[in-house]
Amino acid sequence: MTGAARDAGAGTPVARPDVVGLLAALEARGWTLATAESLTGGLLSATIVDVPGASRVLRGAVVAYATDVKRSVLGVDGDLLAAHGAVHPDVARQMAERVREVLGADVGVATTGVAGPDPQDGQPPGTVFVAASGPRGTQVRRLHLGGERATVRAGTVAAAVDLARAVAEEQPLEDRRGEIRG
Repeated sequence: MTGAARDAGAGTPVARPDVVGLLAALEARGWTLATAESLTGGLLSATIVDVPGASRVLRGAVVAYATDVKRSVLGVDGDLLAAHGAVHPDVARQMAERVREVLGADVGVATTGVAGPDPQDGQPPGTVFVAASGPRGTQVRRLHLGGERATVRAGTVAAAVDLARAVAEEQPLEDRRGEIRG
């Protein structure tokens, strides 16, 4: 099952209101979206395409699960990755900015972090960074999410959708930078 809710009778996806809102905000501006995903492994883009008409906005997605793919496909700075690993706010920022460029989108959204159960790059499970990049700049959020892998990944998708919508609606950048604990 993707991040969308399922209709109990038919087993078909039911579009999430937050995703519908994101796509509506983008479409109202004539903007497009691209995703770069690590710990969500395609769950973010799958959640987006559960909405009928998503193809009017979504340009594509890059699942850069391995650290070297972040560098080779998205162009994340190799020195940054060597010094800090993939779980870092600047990695999320570069992923969002580069996927925008690589896929020719107006807004890029990225996820990187540790779904668990084991730590990665010195970071405990539930440490996540999401970033969204648009014409007015890039915003990054640090998340501290609890629970099993599926819970961390679902929380990451929700936060990424929220942040991308803030960028699409051009909410002030200074109001959207911070940490979320869940």
